[in-house]
Amino acid sequence: MEVKLAKTAGFCYGVQRAVDMVTKAACEGRRHIYTYGPIVHNENVIEALREKGVDIIDDFDMLRSMLDRGELEGSTIVIRAHGVPKAVFELIEKSGLNIEVIDATCPHVKRIHDIVKEQRDEGDVIAVCGDPEHPEVIGILGQIEDDAYVIKTREDAERLELPEDARLTLVSQTTQSVTKFQDIVDILHKKRYYTNVIDTICNATQRRQSEASGLAHECDAMLVIGGSNSSNTRKLYDICHSECQRTYLIQSITDIKGTIDHSVRCVGITAGASTPRSIIEEVFEYVRNEF
Repeated sequence: MEVKLAKTAGFCYGVQRAVDMVTKAACEGRRHIYTYGPIVHNENVIEALREKGVDIIDDFDMLRSMLDRGELEGSTIVIRAHGVPKAVFELIEKSGLNIEVIDATCPHVKRIHDIVKEQRDEGDVIAVCGDPEHPEVIGILGQIEDDAYVIKTREDAERLELPEDARLTLVSQTTQSVTKFQDIVDILHKKRYYTNVIDTICNATQRRQSEASGLAHECDAMLVIGGSNSSNTRKLYDICHSECQRTYLIQSITDIKGTIDHSVRCVGITAGASTPRSIIEEVFEYVRNEF
C-alpha cells in the first residue's frame, strides 16, 4: 500500500507561534497561567499544557467573574491565535489587577482587525465571510462597535440588503474555504453594491486546501487528522470528501480501526492547522506499517 502525506499539514504559523508563547511562559515558571479559550482546537495539546499548569478561561463571563473575585491577581493570561474582541483587553485593564497579558493573536488575524477598523472609520459597511460562532469571527466583530454582517452561506449573501449608496468591505475568516469565499464574492458583485473585497484567507490555508484536494483525487482513501471542533479541519474533510468518498476524520491512530481495508491501494493523509506534527507522524507510520 502506498501512503502519501500532504506537504502542508499540521500546525500553521499562527498556531505554532501561540503554542510556543504559552509553552515558554510555562517553562519560565510563571504562576497562574491561563489561556483565554483553548489555545488550539486539539485535546492532546490542551492536556499537555494543562500538565504544565496552564488553565483555561472559557469565556467573557468567566473572565469577568474571576476578575471581580480578584482571582487573577498576579496571573498571566495568553490570548489565543484566534484573537479576541477588544472588550477583553479593556476588561482586564479596568480591573486594576496585576495581570500580564501575552497577546498571541495570529498576525494574519491582527491584519483583519486593522482592516475592519480602518474601513469602518471610512464609512464602509463591514461583512465577514465565515462562521458567526467561530472565535476568530467573534474577535473580528469585536473590534468595531457598529453592527457588521456575517455571511456564512450563499443564502446569507443572497439575502443581504443594503442601501443603494452603501460601500461594503468584505473580509474573510482566515480558514475559510477558498471556493465558498469566491462564490459569495460573485453573488455580492451581482447585487451591484460597491464592494471592496479583501481576501484575508491565510496563504497556508489555501495551500493546505489545494494540496488536500489534489491528494484526495489521487487516493483510494483519505485520513484527515484533527479535532472535530476545529473549523479548518472540518473544511479539509469536506474538500477531501468531495474528491474521495472514503474520507475519514480522525484524531489519533485509535480512530483508524475499520476505516482502511486491504482493497485500498493508496491512502492520503492531511491534517488541520491545530494538529501537532507528532500525531501526524504517528498516524503516517502506523498506516505504513500496519496495512
